[in-house]
Amino acid sequence: MFELALSTNQTLWWVTLAVGLVVALVVWALLEALRRTVLEVDRTVEELWTMGKRVAQNTATSHTLRTTVDRAGDLLAELGEHSRAQRGEDG
Repeated sequence: MFELALSTNQTLWWVTLAVGLVVALVVWALLEALRRTVLEVDRTVEELWTMGKRVAQNTATSHTLRTTVDRAGDLLAELGEHSRAQRGEDG
């Protein structure tokens, strides 16, 4: 049977290398999880930025809405006067 005869010093080095490998794998896994999270946050922020710009574009002229309502009221009054005048001429 094959028997591996290692000194205590060699055994400790192999244990150290194995622990180092495990630590390196754990660090790699944590960094990969962080990378994926950062990419997800970046994608979400980009979507939010795009939606914010669309809202800004859609509401850029909302301050003119009051003027539009006032002018529509003026137009309705004018049409009412024309309607009354036309009925007065026809009648």
